[in-house]
Amino acid sequence: METIDTIYINGAFVAPHGQEMQTLVDPVTEAPAARIVLADEVDARRAIAAASSAYHALRGSSRTQRMEWLQRLYEVVAAAEEELSMQMVEEYGGPLRTSTATAKRAAASFAAARTLLADYAFERQIASAKVVMEPLGVVGLITPWNANYGFICSKLSMAIAAGSTAVIKPSELSARQTALLTRVLHRADLPPGLFNIVTGRGDTVGAEIVRHPDIAKISFTGSTAVGKAIARGAVDTMKRVTLELGGKSPTILLDDADFAKAMPLAALAATMNSGQACLAGSRLLVPRARLREAEESIVAAFDALRVGDPRDPATAIGPMVTHTQYERVQGYIRRGIEDGARLLTGGPGRPDGLARGYFVRPTVFGSVHKDMAIAREEIFGPVLVLMSYDGEEQAIQMANDTIYGLHAYVFSADIARANRVADRIVAGRVFINGLYDEPAAPFGGFKQSGLGREFGIFGFEQYLEPKALLGHEHPL
Repeated sequence: METIDTIYINGAFVAPHGQEMQTLVDPVTEAPAARIVLADEVDARRAIAAASSAYHALRGSSRTQRMEWLQRLYEVVAAAEEELSMQMVEEYGGPLRTSTATAKRAAASFAAARTLLADYAFERQIASAKVVMEPLGVVGLITPWNANYGFICSKLSMAIAAGSTAVIKPSELSARQTALLTRVLHRADLPPGLFNIVTGRGDTVGAEIVRHPDIAKISFTGSTAVGKAIARGAVDTMKRVTLELGGKSPTILLDDADFAKAMPLAALAATMNSGQACLAGSRLLVPRARLREAEESIVAAFDALRVGDPRDPATAIGPMVTHTQYERVQGYIRRGIEDGARLLTGGPGRPDGLARGYFVRPTVFGSVHKDMAIAREEIFGPVLVLMSYDGEEQAIQMANDTIYGLHAYVFSADIARANRVADRIVAGRVFINGLYDEPAAPFGGFKQSGLGREFGIFGFEQYLEPKALLGHEHPL
């Protein structure tokens, strides 16, 4: 069994001060897979001190230097894409297609940041003022276990491009992925302290990052509940925060949609990353006049999804990350039945032929009312609720009837109509007639799906603070 007993501070792999041990379990076999030594508050303070020292030493780094660092990071991560994707499959059962795409996106984030940095205007004239965009300083990057590589690399790329240094606290559930990625990033031979990676629990390492006065900004991806706690803690030192949180995203099929084309995409939207994705389209809204057709179509699409070994390229849905998450999803399925929702496919327990592993039967509920828990709460598993509407106005109202506002999907044969509906959806991103990937577009949510944006120019400027200089051309 693998043992992970180092963290990364000031350009070196060091033993943590923390002594707490945690065992990670293979979600496919349910056998112990790794033991990790968790960092603690002392380790967090050491990492923050290293990042602070590096920031002051590197604050004068040029655009060219930062572009070179980003290029080296891109090269080492791109060279390790296959190894990274397989570790993602091994650790939490991410389907191969998902894991491969995540590893590629992780590398690409450094290239994208480099391209953005090349032409960004850090100084501009605004009326009589010269406005200078300055780096924030030391930033804390707190990342979740799902798509671990993508979150670490995308946040780190923006911090480096902006001229900041970073302390990264990944989820302890992704410790094996983190250990591999850290070794890969180390190959770029960057200045010590530019980035530091400390794996520990949120209530120790994460809490220290939130309260420490030398942290200027926090970028967090994770649950809404934790995001709220971070925002409350950050206000004491007026940290800047970017929070990318949960979602209960709607998929709207308008009455003219081609169900044969749309339903397989709706099923993929609901079950991406085995349903363990904040932007999953977990509410399917269909016209009442086509309800029976919709039920038959989505059941066929769900039943066509292969569940099983995530190493198999044909697998669409792997296991849940932990036994706790498996039981959470099972609890929602049972509650849906108890609350009177109609089970269209799936249900409690494992899929046929899978005697072990944290596998969930892809589940669709019909006859769902808006006040049911399965219609309102983020389940984070391959569970879809189908709800019917009467008319376009009601569809829009139902889509927006949620505390979240991260993502949405709209399908229609009339592209102008689809765009009109998308304009009225309260969400950070809306996909029209498909599933897409545009890393330069802003990503983040309205309402309780978060604050600020990731990616592209909008994400980059979350790491910069404008300073206005007036009278800069007037000598005494």
